[in-house]
Amino acid sequence: MISKRIQNMTPSATMVQSAKIAELKQQGIEIIGFNVGEPDYNTPMNIIKKGEEAYHLGLTRYTPSAGMIELRQAICEKFEKEYQLKYSPKEVVVSSGAKQSLTNALMAIIDPGDEVIIPTPCWVSYVEMVKLADGVPVLVALDEEAGFDMDVEKVREAVTSKTKAMIINSPNNPTGAVYSEEQLRKLGELAVEKDFIVISDEMYEKLVYDGKKNVCFAALSPEIKEKTITVNGVSKAYAMTGWRIGYALGPIEIIKAMSDYQGNTTSNANTPAQYASIEAISNSEDSVEAMRLEFDKRRQFMFDRLNQMEGITCSRPTGAFYMMPNVKSFYGKSYNGFQVNNSLDMANYLVEEAKIAVVTGAAFEAPDNIRISYSNSMENIQEGLNRMEEALKKLQ
Repeated sequence: MISKRIQNMTPSATMVQSAKIAELKQQGIEIIGFNVGEPDYNTPMNIIKKGEEAYHLGLTRYTPSAGMIELRQAICEKFEKEYQLKYSPKEVVVSSGAKQSLTNALMAIIDPGDEVIIPTPCWVSYVEMVKLADGVPVLVALDEEAGFDMDVEKVREAVTSKTKAMIINSPNNPTGAVYSEEQLRKLGELAVEKDFIVISDEMYEKLVYDGKKNVCFAALSPEIKEKTITVNGVSKAYAMTGWRIGYALGPIEIIKAMSDYQGNTTSNANTPAQYASIEAISNSEDSVEAMRLEFDKRRQFMFDRLNQMEGITCSRPTGAFYMMPNVKSFYGKSYNGFQVNNSLDMANYLVEEAKIAVVTGAAFEAPDNIRISYSNSMENIQEGLNRMEEALKKLQ
C-alpha cells in the first residue's frame, strides 16, 4: 500500500530521537538534551506582540501563495541593507519553514535522474529531499582536519553532465563550519562554468563567531546570483522554530515555479506568523546579538571541555550552535555489557549511561562523529559534559 518513494525514505534521525527522548522524560527519566537543533530562548517579546496583533487586526485569512507582499518586501530590504543585493518581491517566496523552501526548490528544478551534489557532513534531510524529488544525491566528503571547510576541487571532480544542482549550508549544521569566502567564490565560478544551480541554505547566517563574517553566496557576483537560490528563515536567529516561516530568493522563473508548486500543496504559510516575521526581520537585531553572545560563551566552554576528554577530538566550530566530536577511538570498547562499535552505539550508550542525548553522526553522513548542540543552558552543558566524560572513562 505504501509508495516506493516513501519506503525508500529514511526518517529524520533527529526527529526520531527527539520523540524517543520525550518518551523517556515522560517516564520520569531526566535527560539533558544536546540533540535539539533549536535555540533554548523564547521568541523575543516584540515579535510575540506582533503575532497577537495580527489576530486583532483580522489577519487570519489566506495570503497569496508566495506570501504577504509586506513580508516579501521586508525580506528584499533586509538583503539590500545587509548584502547590497537587490531583489523584487516577485523573486521571493515564503513557505512553512525553510525545510519546505528547500523541498519546493528541488521539486521546481529537478527531473528524474538529475544529480544534486551535497557536501558532507550534511543536514539529515538533504539526501532524502533529493530522493523524494527523484534526483540522485552525490555526496562529497569534506576534510575534518581542515575544519570541514568547502573543498571546490573535490566538488569539481563530482560534477558530471547530469549535475543539475548543489546544496550548500554555511554556517553549517551539523559541523558549525563557516565556509571561507575564497572557496565559496571558487564554487560560484564553477557553478557558472558548469551551469548548475546552487541552493544556499543560510539559516544560521546570524550565528557566527571568532570574528568570522557570514558570506551570502548570491552576493559574490551578479553571475553567481543568477545561479543561486538562497534559502533562509526566522527559526534560528529569532528563536521562532515553531512559527514555521522560511523563505527563498532567486531567479524569478524558479521562484514562480516554487510558488506554483506550493499553491498546489500547502497554499500560503501561517498568516499571523508571517505578520510577526516582518517585525523579526526588521526590528530584532538587539535580541539576535544578545543570543549570539551567549551562544559564543557556551561554544567556547564546550569546545575546550570536549578536547580535554581523553579519546575525543573536535574541530573548532565558528558558526551555528553545533559541534561534531570524533568518537572513533572508542569503537570496540565496552562497559557493563554494552559495546560501542559505531557512532549510533555511542549515542545510545550516552543516553543509557550518562542520561544525555546526542545525535549519531551517521545521520549526517559522518559515521565517526556525534553531533552535540550547545543550544542549552550553561548549567546543563556543564553537567551534561561531566556525565559524558564519566561515561566515556568507563569504556574499556
